[in-house]
Amino acid sequence: MVGSNNRLSLKVSEIFFSVQGESSRAGLPTVFVRLTGCPLRCVWCDTEYAFTGGQSMTLNRILEEVGTFKTRLVCVTGGEPLAQKNCLLLLTALCDSAYEVSLETSGAIDIAIVDPRVSRVVDLKAPGSGESGKNRWQNLELLTPHDELKFVIKDRTDYEWARNTIVENRLDTVCPVLFSPVQGAIEPRMLAEWILADRLPVRFQLQLHKLLWGNIRGK
Repeated sequence: MVGSNNRLSLKVSEIFFSVQGESSRAGLPTVFVRLTGCPLRCVWCDTEYAFTGGQSMTLNRILEEVGTFKTRLVCVTGGEPLAQKNCLLLLTALCDSAYEVSLETSGAIDIAIVDPRVSRVVDLKAPGSGESGKNRWQNLELLTPHDELKFVIKDRTDYEWARNTIVENRLDTVCPVLFSPVQGAIEPRMLAEWILADRLPVRFQLQLHKLLWGNIRGK
């Protein structure tokens, strides 16, 4: 296995240690492995630097660096991490090393073959992203209580689209559902009030890392 890991590589944008800013794990110290590349171009994307560049790293080298932070929580993110086929091997290797692993994915790529030990946080793209046409709706049938579904909301149109998607598919009965406002596009309080007015069974969240450090890369 070790020799195999030395032959397999991925393009990595960055590996860093921070608090998880989103999901049900918000606030927990976490190692982030951000992979390079993404087939989507959401208009509000805040990690455009991960579209290109980065460095090639073997699986063993990634595991060694992750291990230096002495924590069991690891989040593999991007870009779109599943755009690299070896991401699947990385996820399995992390699970085999006894890490608690989450994957942040756009939902535009099939999640069926992701290691079942991984918590898949699927970001279903609302119309305001400019990429809703790339949603892979079959992914919704694959979600389990171990996973989470995320909606990034830009405006009222996005909110109503997300609300209707949840209600029509009873998604709140499948897994936790997360609503996040697009930074600078909508007042967070307004989104919270819409959720309360509709008694929508979702978790409102702000990006905790941005509240703490702003838009600093690696935080």
